[in-house]
This record gives sequence, structure tokens and C-alpha cells, in this order.
Amino acid sequence: MKVIDIINQSDKTVFSFELLPPLKGNDASNIYRTIESLIDYNPSYINITTHRDEMIYKEMPDGSIHKQVVRKRPGTVAIAAAIQHKYGIPVVPHILCGGFTKSETEHVLIDLNFMGIENVLALRGDGVKGDTVFRPDPNGHANADELVKQIVDLRNGKYLDSDLKNTTPLDFCIGVAGYPEKHFEAPNFDTDLGYLKQKVDAGAEYIVTQMFFDNQVYFDFVEKCRAEGITIPIIPGIKPISNLRHLTILPKIFSIDLPQDLVNELKKCKNNDDAKLVGTEWAIQQSKELVANKVPSLHLYTMGMSDNARKIVEAVF
Repeated sequence: MKVIDIINQSDKTVFSFELLPPLKGNDASNIYRTIESLIDYNPSYINITTHRDEMIYKEMPDGSIHKQVVRKRPGTVAIAAAIQHKYGIPVVPHILCGGFTKSETEHVLIDLNFMGIENVLALRGDGVKGDTVFRPDPNGHANADELVKQIVDLRNGKYLDSDLKNTTPLDFCIGVAGYPEKHFEAPNFDTDLGYLKQKVDAGAEYIVTQMFFDNQVYFDFVEKCRAEGITIPIIPGIKPISNLRHLTILPKIFSIDLPQDLVNELKKCKNNDDAKLVGTEWAIQQSKELVANKVPSLHLYTMGMSDNARKIVEAVF
């Protein structure tokens, strides 16, 4: 079932969560445990992240430096298909610009279609680790709106090979990301909102926000989107803080603000267990207010940690 249909057909807020594919060399048991800890609360769909190749440098016995390309978390397509088949829950694999050519993207979408997967989240993705700017593959997409257009082309039966005849349309529901406090690379909020409008105009059907910790930031973002003519559902993304390092890492990496009340509570914590309790309770109160305001869905960034996610959905749903 498509995410947009799930949202439109529900008379209440639904919830979803995000999982990372297993690290190379590991099996899927941890992912299955996370799903099974939450399945009693009827998640409506599950997102599966995608990760590009990374460059690592190894010093060889002779002192030379060898560059090696690795992908630490392969298997997005396979684990997405396995989850949907095993649990009967719609999955939403992430499709990236960064690190992928247009041809590779088309092949992945064909494979997803063969496996009965109807949803994707189209993202630009991060740059190469260590780079200060995002550099697209020479044969890839520079921005998410271009990626959305390729997926829409496939929805209309238009493949990269223009010689193909009588092609089968690949009808995916397309989600995109939105940034209530703007993307860290955008020069200002209005410019970033314009980029989001381009993704919507290209064919996106719903928006999932970056994490935020002040609900007023989300409400203001929705209002600004509506004023810009963006009418599709806007799903708030919630991340429970789980350790003390998040106090400094999250604002630095994601260019977001933490409310002073939350900062004050975290500063009282003596260890990560205390911080996790504070973060979980904050996320519960955030979620309750958002549900009371009839948001279409709640999306939990679990990072594979099911215990705090379970406490949130247990308290809210």
C-alpha cells in the first residue's frame, strides 16, 4: 500500500519508524527484533536507509597508502523486500542522488517494482566523507528534485533507454525531506523552502521533516509551506535523544537548535542512561502534542534502538 493512501485513508495519526540496514558482516536479527518490539502498535510503514560507498585509506606494509572503496551497510533493497514479505508492512527504501548514477537508480527502482515495493523516499544524500561540498556522480543527479523527476518519468513508463517500446510504468509513491530549521547548506530559510517547492512541483507526494525538538518550529514550518503553495502532507520526524553526546553532536551535524528547557534537563544528567530517560520523555511529550494537533503521521528516527521507541509509541498510541 502507498504511504499517501495510508495517510489519506486514516482518520487518526499513524506512525512509522526508520531502520538502518545491517552492517556488512552482520545478519538481520537486530532489525527483526526492533520490528517485533513495535509491531503490536501497528506501524503503518517502515523506512529503510540507503548508504553510499565510502573512501577509506589504508597504510600498506611497505608504507604506501591504498585507497579502498567500501559500503558499510549494503543490502537496502534486499532487507526492504525481506521486511515487507515477512511482516506484511509497507516499506519505504531511501533512494539517493549521492554516489549513484541515473542508470543505477533506474535498476534499483526496477528491482523494487519486481519485489512489490510501492514507496520510496527521494533524497540528495550526503557528500563523500571529508568533502566540504556535495559533488554528484558525473552521471547522476545533483539535487533531489532531479531524482524525483526520474522516478516520475518511470511512473509514466519513460526509461533512460528511449528505444524501449511498450514499457511498464513503475508507479511509486514518492516522499521527500523537509527542513524546519533549513538544510545546513542553504544560505537562508526562504531559499531552502524554494528548493522544497521544486521537489513538490516535480512530483513528491508527501514530506518527512528533519528532526526538531521544539514543536513550534514544526507548526511554523507547516504554515510557511502552506503559504508557499505546498499542500501535500508534512510528516514530523522525531528523534529521541539517547546519550549525552547528542547535546553537542546533533546541533553541529544537523544545524538544529535544542530548546533551553531540554538543554537544562540534559545538563543535570550524570550518565547516558539518565540522558536517555530525559530524551524519551521529551519525545513522548512532543509526540502527544503533535497527535493532539492531528498531524498525519509521526516518523521516529530510531537508529536501531527499539526500547525508547517502544516507550514513545506505548505512551502515545
